[in-house]
Amino acid sequence: MTKLSRETRETNINCSVEKNGVGDYSIDTGIGFFDHMLEAFSKHSGIDIDIKCDGDTYVDDHHSVEDCGIVIGKLLKDEIFPIKNVERYGNATVVMDEASVTCALDLSNRPYLVYNVSLDGKVGNFDVELIEEFFYALCINFGITCHIIFDRGTNKHHIIEATFKAFAVALRRALIENKKLGIPSTKGSL
Repeated sequence: MTKLSRETRETNINCSVEKNGVGDYSIDTGIGFFDHMLEAFSKHSGIDIDIKCDGDTYVDDHHSVEDCGIVIGKLLKDEIFPIKNVERYGNATVVMDEASVTCALDLSNRPYLVYNVSLDGKVGNFDVELIEEFFYALCINFGITCHIIFDRGTNKHHIIEATFKAFAVALRRALIENKKLGIPSTKGSL
């Protein structure tokens, strides 16, 4: 288990992650919809997440969402790198009723995000544009290459939840043990 505390003028976050967990979580960011998405991520990735964020949500949710991405990304990097004896690549398409989202990722230690999910507006009081901010912060700080592609759907809640679940399942698959690979790179390190 890896822990990190991060305090700025905008947020105060205490978080721990355990990559070899069972998907247990304790999530409190002060943003109900975002909590629900992080719970889905933890459950479907099998990564235990305990996070408490006190943020300036009286301004809006942006700082809390982005900073949670930074913290979770850093913790996942500390938990997973240097990688050895894992598949390295993972992909998943997750459907949620009419919605379908695909995620493919590489534990490359080269941060890059392709986010092809065009949504605007809100789910409840939550600005849906913040989902891209979260994944950008997470991927950059985690050091992974990730492609998240919207396949179809109309319900914003379903699309966003399928996004988090597709990322979670792709990550779980990338972390599957494979001792035959050793360091999964022809370069000898990642």
